[in-house]
Amino acid sequence: MSPLALNLLVSAGVALAVVLVAFGFGVAGGRHRVVDIAWGAGFAAVAGTTFLLSAGTGDPLRRALVTVLTVVWGLRLAVHIAWRSRGHGEDRRYERLLARARGDRDLYALRTVYLLQGALIWFVSLPVQVAQYDPDPPDWWLVVGVVVWAVGFGFETAGDAQLLAFTRRPDSAGRVLDSGLWRYTRHPNYFGDACVWWGLYLLAAVGGWAGAMTVLSPLLMTWFLAAKTGKPLLEADLLRRRPGYADYVRRTSGFFPLPPR
Repeated sequence: MSPLALNLLVSAGVALAVVLVAFGFGVAGGRHRVVDIAWGAGFAAVAGTTFLLSAGTGDPLRRALVTVLTVVWGLRLAVHIAWRSRGHGEDRRYERLLARARGDRDLYALRTVYLLQGALIWFVSLPVQVAQYDPDPPDWWLVVGVVVWAVGFGFETAGDAQLLAFTRRPDSAGRVLDSGLWRYTRHPNYFGDACVWWGLYLLAAVGGWAGAMTVLSPLLMTWFLAAKTGKPLLEADLLRRRPGYADYVRRTSGFFPLPPR
């Protein structure tokens, strides 16, 4: 078995272990929203595992760079979600999902949420894993990848901070955040998330065909954020709960930052 193949096998086990630990906490605490914390932590764990397993094989600069960028992104996201969710009950998304369960709700959550997220962590992180086994020194495209990652990290971090500050205001109930980055896109955090993974993909793709073949990973992440479980589910909920959200949708870009209409 090649070193990369062995790594892919081990990293799948790491991703599975992270979501199973989160499942244990979710069952014990009665809140399956804990899986959202495991999302970022899982990517950091896979990147760190790959860094250790790829020692002596890939280019040292590329290995260090993709590892640090992934770990910084993943841990920041995990800490932010943990801080944001403290003192709250179950997430409305999971309440609606678990209401459809036939039989044991926890086992239903394990099948439909935790195991799916474990598989996604492994698949989306393929560029990070493959990049660390590339022995060729990176060229100027490395700078492009880092810039795209930095733009995404900045959007996601600033967008999350602005939303958290808004929700903590006593007059925010029923209102819509339409200032800061939220003036130009309804989902600056999702847009930033997508940019992070396209930046990491570029760090893998510039090394050769193996990295370039992982393009389905950022495509899948972007699709989930913009068209599947991210933006559509959140907006359906906000349209029901916030009267002004329909007007906000009309005048504000749904994903890519653009001047308001």
